[in-house]
Amino acid sequence: MDRLKASARLMIVSDLDHTMVDHHDPENISILRFNALWEAHYRLDSLLVFSTGRSPTLYKQLRKEKPMLTPDITIMSVGTEITYGTSMIPDNGWVEFLNQKWDRKIVTEETSKFPELTLQSETEQRPHKVSFYVDKDKAHSVIKALTEIFEKRGLDVKIIYSGGMDLDILAQGAGKGQALAYLHKKFKGEGKLPTNTLVCGDSGNDAELFTIPDVYGVMVSNAQEELLQWYSENAKDNPKIIHASERCAAGIIQAIGHFSLGPSTSPRDGSDFISSKVKSVSAGGEIVKIFLFYERWRRAEIEQSELYLATVKADFDKSGFIVLPSGVEVSLCDAINGMRSSYGDKQGKQFRVWVDRVLPTKISSDTWLVKFNKWELSGEEQQGCVTSCLINMKDGVSGACYMHIHQTWLEGSGGKDDSTWLF
Repeated sequence: MDRLKASARLMIVSDLDHTMVDHHDPENISILRFNALWEAHYRLDSLLVFSTGRSPTLYKQLRKEKPMLTPDITIMSVGTEITYGTSMIPDNGWVEFLNQKWDRKIVTEETSKFPELTLQSETEQRPHKVSFYVDKDKAHSVIKALTEIFEKRGLDVKIIYSGGMDLDILAQGAGKGQALAYLHKKFKGEGKLPTNTLVCGDSGNDAELFTIPDVYGVMVSNAQEELLQWYSENAKDNPKIIHASERCAAGIIQAIGHFSLGPSTSPRDGSDFISSKVKSVSAGGEIVKIFLFYERWRRAEIEQSELYLATVKADFDKSGFIVLPSGVEVSLCDAINGMRSSYGDKQGKQFRVWVDRVLPTKISSDTWLVKFNKWELSGEEQQGCVTSCLINMKDGVSGACYMHIHQTWLEGSGGKDDSTWLF
């Protein structure tokens, strides 16, 4: 990754559905806890990798539905596609590697002879992956028969069964684990192998991740039987792999703490805004906490206290101003004063705020330019804006002084109205 000039302190490689994303958590609490932890303590010098069975189409759809961070690297289609950054630039070297001994035409020809197999949607059929649904009680016999057929035809493929219904046929060199091994080799060649790597999963197609040498691993508490069985047969004596007692992203946070990989207390776990501010000495941490206060104020989850507002106002330059996404300019003091009338206006409602891609740049001895995306979820509508903050912050001293904030709507985020968009 060009973003980091040295080895990442931590690289997290996580499956999405039922691992990072809890589809049984309508409030999205666990992923929001992870988001706050990552942006406050890890974004600057670590790498976030999403490794999913989803195709690019379904991956992008999930991003619109859930409060997900932007990863540095995205591994999709069960390890058959690797892309980088926000623009999702494909890794052409990985494509060339997978082209060896792969013939998609033979795969589709032979699988068409099995009535037990039902093709998944067209979006899930990828250049190096053919995907089906199959009943659990028929999966074993189908996999055995296909394996024999492909061997006779001289085709080197990998068959992965997961989720109790999904059957993926991949190029032999593909898979989530192989994709991670490829990335490790690539980073090592650049002299930037991550100091620590934590892999996270819940189903059979994640098993390969746990086989990569020297990685830490967490199976979330809600991991499926197929992965737990694999663990029992292959890795139960490996102290670097744990079965978390927490679900989904909460299990990932638990693993960070268990393996002592870095801070494992999310800013969302604190209840006292004033005391929690004292502990923050990073630009990322300050950004996370100010917007967490904003969310809790509007949800009436903290006391309606003038002391709180005074504490916030003390962190804003009296002559500073904010440019809202609509282009309206408001003084920072007026923006904070305006919060009095918004207290509790989102109480009892699905309203969440999170920040993504918090990247500070030091522009003088005490001054930082911090760029990030700020998101608000209200009901089912997400609004996002690109935000730039100019803040004054002395090294090793807690607290920051906000001098200027500028926001513009993120393209395609749904942002239209900032009449209730306070800052």
